[in-house]
Amino acid sequence: MSGVEERQTMQAAPADGTVPAPSAPPRSKTLTTWAAVLGGFFGLHRFYLRGMTDPWGWLHAAAAFIGLMGLQRIRSLGVDDAPATFLLPLLGMTVSAAMLAAIVHGLTPDERWAERHHPQLGVLPTAWGPVLGVILALMLGATALMATVAFVGQRIFESLLGT
Repeated sequence: MSGVEERQTMQAAPADGTVPAPSAPPRSKTLTTWAAVLGGFFGLHRFYLRGMTDPWGWLHAAAAFIGLMGLQRIRSLGVDDAPATFLLPLLGMTVSAAMLAAIVHGLTPDERWAERHHPQLGVLPTAWGPVLGVILALMLGATALMATVAFVGQRIFESLLGT
């Protein structure tokens, strides 16, 4: 009997005959980090960890779509479009928030990750996957944050000067 089969038979039914509560499936730290890097601005990492009913994941997705509408307005109507000035920074903020989540998930110690996401399996060591995701997240997040700050700052100074 393999180790996985032993764990399944040990968890199958408690001695008192009650049905055990369903546990969440184990979650990979590497996959979570890369989901945040590649699709975190749409809440992909939140949906992976907490399921499709996660309200914060849907908030990520809504803010990203609104920000993308602002980007589309700027591309079609130009940079002087007032609604786009308020919509586009949402995209930058969601990208920055997703990259921060990727950094936090990727740098979480393996022991702490195991406690939260798969205590029944114990510590599963991760190799370079989360680290490479964190490096890319740091680059993308810093770029998105600085671009958002520069865009908003420029629009504020232009409105103050009346140009």
